[in-house]
Amino acid sequence: MGVEIWHNPRCSKSRATLALLTEHGVEPTVRRYLDDPPTRAELVEVLAALGTDDPLRITRTGEAVYRELGLKGADADTLLDALAANPVLVERPIVVTGGRAAIGRPPENVLPLLS
Repeated sequence: MGVEIWHNPRCSKSRATLALLTEHGVEPTVRRYLDDPPTRAELVEVLAALGTDDPLRITRTGEAVYRELGLKGADADTLLDALAANPVLVERPIVVTGGRAAIGRPPENVLPLLS
């Protein structure tokens, strides 16, 4: 089973989720998404894997760039474009495997993906 984690090593939740995966015998592909940003198409795929089409579900609304870009109340297309152009807005960590995904907040949220 191929598992990928969209990881930010500076984030404690991301580090904890990666450690949890490793503790469960999973050696995921680590994608440092700030260095290797997801495309708009990849964001759409992750949303589908999360069971939603709402980009707000993976948007870090507390980031300064969210306010600077005036994204509050933005439509889905605008949010997707903003997420692709500003990966700091993408929630972390996101774990993807087998067409399913989970956000590791808290880290235990990813455990159902492993069964």
